[in-house]
Amino acid sequence: MGKQGTRKSRKRATESDADQKTDEPAVEETRPEEEGLEQRMTRLQADFENYRKRVQRDRNNWYQQANEDLIAELLPVLDHFEMGLHTADKHNVDDAVIDGFRLVYNQLEQTLAKFKLQPIDAEGCDFDPHQHEAITHVPSEEHPADTVIAQTRRGYKLGDKLIRPAQVVVSSGPAGEEDSHEPPPDAPPGPVDHRTDNQ
Repeated sequence: MGKQGTRKSRKRATESDADQKTDEPAVEETRPEEEGLEQRMTRLQADFENYRKRVQRDRNNWYQQANEDLIAELLPVLDHFEMGLHTADKHNVDDAVIDGFRLVYNQLEQTLAKFKLQPIDAEGCDFDPHQHEAITHVPSEEHPADTVIAQTRRGYKLGDKLIRPAQVVVSSGPAGEEDSHEPPPDAPPGPVDHRTDNQ
């Protein structure tokens, strides 16, 4: 009995070892699949995060563009308010009427300032082609060359972006310092065009 029992126990131990050996490869086979799932999940999370950021960026751009388009349409309204107030001052319009219009004008300016609209006041400043649009150059004894003498239309920036340059009159300096475009008397004549209308 003792020998048979020993043999049976050895047989069972051998069978259990065989079962464990057959189970081990199955566990090893599932690990690559799990790693693949984890990698796919990581990629999906990264793709979703990039998509979310892109949608947010596009939404901000659309919002900014919509504000810019609307404010650009309102700028002529500000221009007409300024011209109306200036004309009213010249023609001695009743002060109560001027004060009422100025109140509405200031309220409109304050509302647009909340959306980061900034006026550009160029008079007396150095001419800056990035912010100013020169409509003419005139000689001036009082102002050095490239100085803005007058502003005919105010410019505006929306945040850091220029949405309309200021239209200005620029000094060309004293009259004697103007560059003459006429050739000197002793200059050689220019090339003569010998072509006729029939050619």
